Amino acid sequence: MQDILTVVNLAKRYGSRQAVAALNFRICQGEIFGLLGPNGAGKTTTIGMLTGLVDPSGGQVMIDGLDLRQSPLEAKAKIGFVPQDFAFYPTLSARDNLIFFGRIYGLHGRLLRQRIVDTLQMVELADRAEHTVSTFSHGMKRRLNIAIGLLHHPQILILDEPTIGVDAHMRQTIVENLKTLNKRGLTILYTTHHMQEAQHLCHRVAIMDKGNIIATDTPSALMAASGKGIIRIRLSKPALREQMEPLADLGSLTLFDSTVVHIQLAADTTDNIFGKVAVLAEKADIALTGIDILEPSLESVFLHLTGRSAMIDNASLPDNQQPGVEDDP
Repeated sequence: MQDILTVVNLAKRYGSRQAVAALNFRICQGEIFGLLGPNGAGKTTTIGMLTGLVDPSGGQVMIDGLDLRQSPLEAKAKIGFVPQDFAFYPTLSARDNLIFFGRIYGLHGRLLRQRIVDTLQMVELADRAEHTVSTFSHGMKRRLNIAIGLLHHPQILILDEPTIGVDAHMRQTIVENLKTLNKRGLTILYTTHHMQEAQHLCHRVAIMDKGNIIATDTPSALMAASGKGIIRIRLSKPALREQMEPLADLGSLTLFDSTVVHIQLAADTTDNIFGKVAVLAEKADIALTGIDILEPSLESVFLHLTGRSAMIDNASLPDNQQPGVEDDP
C-alpha cells in the first residue's frame, strides 16, 4: 500500500536539549496511525515538524511523495492540520470562519459553499452555522477546529490531542466521526495521551517517550507482546532494592527509583495476586499502601515500557480545558 507520510531520522534540538531524537516511521494510505505518549514526550514538536511549523534539526519528511523542505507549498496542501489550540476567530460565525479559511485554501464560489455545507454536517454543526463561535461549548469548538482541517479535502488529516478538555460523550462523538471519515478513505495521524481511545481507533500506533519512539505496531500486537498483567505496588516508605528480590518470584520485576518507593511486576497471571504480594511483602518487611492491577491494554503496555502512566495531569490544564467543564447541550 502507498505511503502517505514517511519520516526519516527526524530530529529537533533546542540548544543542548534534544526534544525529539531521530524518528523513523511511515503511514500508509487509508490508515489511522496513533502517535501516543504523555505530555513532554515530544508529540507536539513532532507534529510541528510534520506540518512545517517547526524547523527540524535534521531528517526528512515526505508527504505523498513530496519532500516537505523542497516542495513546502505542494506538500502542505496535502495536509489538514487540527492543532491542540483553537485556530479560528471567535467573533465570527462557524460559516464565516470556514469561508475565511476556505479562501486561504484557494476555494471559492459554489465549490466553497458546498464544501462548507458538507463539512458542517460531517462534524454535526450544521444547525450552528450562523452562530458566533464565542457562544460555542468546548466540544463544539473542537469540532469546528476539525472542520477547518477537513475543508480542502486533504490526503492526510493530522490531529494534535483533538479530544483534550472535552467530556467523555463528546470524546466518543469525535472518535466515531473520525472512524467514519477513515472509512471514506481519509488517512489520519492522531496524537493522544488517551491509550484506551487509541486502542479502539488506531490501526497502528507509535509510543513516544522522552523524544524517542520506543515501540511501533498494531495495538493488538503490542498487547500480545506484553502478554501479561501489570501489577503496580506502592510502598508507604522507601525500601532497599535487595528487599524487593522476593517479589521477583511473582514475575518480571521493574524498579523505577534509586530508593524504591514503587514497584512494577509483569506477571503471567494475576490470580490471587493480592494475597501473594502481601505474604512476600511481609517476609521482606515492606509496608504497602496500595496494589493496582492492569490487564493487558495499551495503557499497561506503556506502563511496562516506561514505568509511568500516559494519562494527562488534569491539574496542568487551564480551567477552561478541564474535562467536563463545558459540556455540549
